[in-house]
Amino acid sequence: MAQAAAGTSLPRLSRIRTAARAVANRLGPRLSLGLLAAAIVLVLFAVLADEVREGETQHLDDAVRLTVHGVASPPLTAVLHVTTQLGSPFVLIPLTLVCSFVFLHLRRIRGAILLTVTMVGVTLLNWVLKAIFQRARPVPFFGLSTPTSYSFPSGHSLASFCFYGALAALVTARLRSRALRVTVWAGAALVIVAVGFSRLYLGVHYASDVVAGYATGFVWVLTVASADRMFRRGDRPGPRPAVAEPPPGGPE
Repeated sequence: MAQAAAGTSLPRLSRIRTAARAVANRLGPRLSLGLLAAAIVLVLFAVLADEVREGETQHLDDAVRLTVHGVASPPLTAVLHVTTQLGSPFVLIPLTLVCSFVFLHLRRIRGAILLTVTMVGVTLLNWVLKAIFQRARPVPFFGLSTPTSYSFPSGHSLASFCFYGALAALVTARLRSRALRVTVWAGAALVIVAVGFSRLYLGVHYASDVVAGYATGFVWVLTVASADRMFRRGDRPGPRPAVAEPPPGGPE
């Protein structure tokens, strides 16, 4: 009786292998590698956060901060004052609403939902992580007032990575042209890097704050892109009808 109970309580090894194979097939090799990369970045974030908490990054942070400040000039300062707003809530909230509306207008309902979920998640992640680490801000350059929120991670870097990264992932998944996909990703990367650099340049964050924002954003964007990809694989012709979205390039 005990052997019978044991046999029915645990699945056979062959069933486990079959289930694992089914999950791997559903994810696809690229997505599986992406999730592995996300796990690695998550570990690196944990290491960085521990070093920041112990003050081990402070010397390097100060050195990078002074080096970046050494290239300051009035024209560059004016440009980066504008650039940094691309990662602010005053810009990203309206952009999220506009882009979600465009997705809905194009009948890309899942795209609208995932973009909105991405930005809601960013707000929660930023608030929780800042509350956990409570790192004091550096003294800003150029006579700027010190922001009232904590420094680690950089909220602008996190939000810009998530918005422009998620938008690029959602858009390129629905484009057939390789050239257009490369262009969209290059544009998103340029904005993300520019926003992060602007936070260092203006002196409102340390380098480790920006890196932590990027790391958190990478994991969150990859999570959203993975969800989109899994649903899209489920939309392909098969036993069940496709109901979520029309195929790339428009309805057939």
